[in-house]
Amino acid sequence: MGTGALEEDPRSLRLRAFFGLPVPEPQRQELGSFIATCASLAPAFRWTPAENLHLTIRFVGGVERSVVEPVADALVDLPPAAFDLELGSLGTFGRGPGARVVWLGLQSGADGAAAVAARVEEECLRAGLVGASSKSHPGRRASAQNRPFRAHLTLARARARYGASLPDLPAPPSLEQWRADELILYTSRLTRSGATYEVVRTLRLA
Repeated sequence: MGTGALEEDPRSLRLRAFFGLPVPEPQRQELGSFIATCASLAPAFRWTPAENLHLTIRFVGGVERSVVEPVADALVDLPPAAFDLELGSLGTFGRGPGARVVWLGLQSGADGAAAVAARVEEECLRAGLVGASSKSHPGRRASAQNRPFRAHLTLARARARYGASLPDLPAPPSLEQWRADELILYTSRLTRSGATYEVVRTLRLA
């Protein structure tokens, strides 16, 4: 991930932006081996490259940098609290032949992540950013996101639109907990080989 390159629209400087919590390098390396094994067992799913692993706090979508930067500035001025985070067990959105997303839940840190998400959402609403469920209407004033925040680490998404059957997978590695003390404003670039993420701002948590 770069620290300065941004996705530019020919008409204006735009980002496909989201806020997320990074996963430290040691944990990413262990998860990378686990994901490689899972990918060989479940090719009907598109597995996340280790370098892209993060916990999404708030998806913003396509937005001008001048809109999202004040959100980051406000979070610098009054940052959310840092917290200890430990990943837990596997879960899915959708079941049986309709599994759509494979994820890891949190063994600890769910309340801390939810507090960060609430603080970010507060500033997004203040900036007039629409909720994730309404991101296709950029001109509409924001309302709180309809779905309650549920912290998780996405590992894979089904290639088929309506999901796929997920075979039995090995247990995920037992990873050491870490101090979540950074919040990152990312931009993503969609390519034929998948999404790549770049760091726009790194924000310290209190």
